[in-house]
Amino acid sequence: MHVLNPATEEHVATVAATSAAGVDAAVARAARAQRVWAAAAPGDRARLLRRFAAVVDDHVEELALLEVREAGHTLGNARWEAGNVRDLLDYAAGGVERLTGRQIPVAGGVDVTFLEPLGVVGVIVPWNFPMPIAAWGAAPALAAGNAVLLKPAEATPLTALRLAELALEAGLPEHLLQVIPGEGPVAGAALVGHPGVAKIVFTGSARVGKGVMATCADRLARVTLELGGKSPNVVFADADLEAAALAAPMSFLDNAGQDCCARTRILVQRTVHDRFLELLAPAVEDVVVGDPADGRTQMGPLISRAQLDRVRSYVPEGAEALRGSAPRGPGFWYPPTVLTGVDPAAPVATEEVFGPVAVVLPFDDEADAVRLANATDHGLSGSLWTRDVGRALRVSRAVQAGNLSVNSHSSVRYWTPFGGFKQSGIGRELGPDALTSFTETKNVFISTEG
Repeated sequence: MHVLNPATEEHVATVAATSAAGVDAAVARAARAQRVWAAAAPGDRARLLRRFAAVVDDHVEELALLEVREAGHTLGNARWEAGNVRDLLDYAAGGVERLTGRQIPVAGGVDVTFLEPLGVVGVIVPWNFPMPIAAWGAAPALAAGNAVLLKPAEATPLTALRLAELALEAGLPEHLLQVIPGEGPVAGAALVGHPGVAKIVFTGSARVGKGVMATCADRLARVTLELGGKSPNVVFADADLEAAALAAPMSFLDNAGQDCCARTRILVQRTVHDRFLELLAPAVEDVVVGDPADGRTQMGPLISRAQLDRVRSYVPEGAEALRGSAPRGPGFWYPPTVLTGVDPAAPVATEEVFGPVAVVLPFDDEADAVRLANATDHGLSGSLWTRDVGRALRVSRAVQAGNLSVNSHSSVRYWTPFGGFKQSGIGRELGPDALTSFTETKNVFISTEG
């Protein structure tokens, strides 16, 4: 597999693809390593995970630069992502010794529960956030006593491979965390269908996610699915319009719009619609698009030529829009684009574009805002801008999404749960309950009679 730099189209690396037989061998190695890992004292497992976090911290800059080269992420974003891996490992390590069961009152004895590790867990990682999403699945799974097989996207395997090397450097058992780079229909399919894999954590498209779930259902393997979004950014007339307009561009331009939480549907109350556009236009034009290795850059390129063509297909020729600028020449560049006067039923307003394109749609009142916000098959994230706390709570409860922000666009924190409604997925990642999703509850009754 060939890895290209999305900003220059230059060759970065060639990585050997894993075959189905290679996946089978990796599962067998992981199963052996998992038994040793699960038998270790909780304190020892926690110490090793903290050591892994410390080693990642020593290599944050190296990992960030690798992410810039393989994924086209801005340097600031890539540094945050490497730091997120470190922080999540630390957070997960803190849960190892707190993964407790319960004592339940019963007649005639004592009843206790244990949280047992599942065994071998497969984590299938997308190309849009290769490092953090790998850690979202791997860190809590390891902390709960499991072994992990990471299957990175074909375009972005390098940071996953390096993280596995750093795990060994930190002292984690050999084969406990393995990376199986390869093509989805080969390595991915072999991992999803393998009888020795107890759970699959998948982030990607709804179409592929449904296929993963169907395969896992045949053998009753567990799944956690995060399958994208079409998130609303709802701006009410009583909001701080200047703040809302200034924050709007990076709510859908972060990572060049290749973000499941991107607020690509900007819903603005009709009475302030025109004023909001006046404020939004310069904010879009001022976004710095360019070399992702330059610390001043706010938005880099798309991941590939195919993704660039996909984004272009959503924007009609001559469409009315607010636009920023983007470099010309080599690289997969597309300018920041905000479409106005769009039919709310148009594909660009209802489907996940996964690029730096948003639409502005007017609404009349609170009920209309909720109707438009929910007029999509997805329900991952979203934002509300209002000074009315009561309205913020009412609308937050009414919008069908797993992660909402008020007067903010912050969706993801490693210590709070993350996941979606409707076609945006099944299950939750991150937060205080992350470890338990990688365990099986065992109930034991001990008779005290006789």
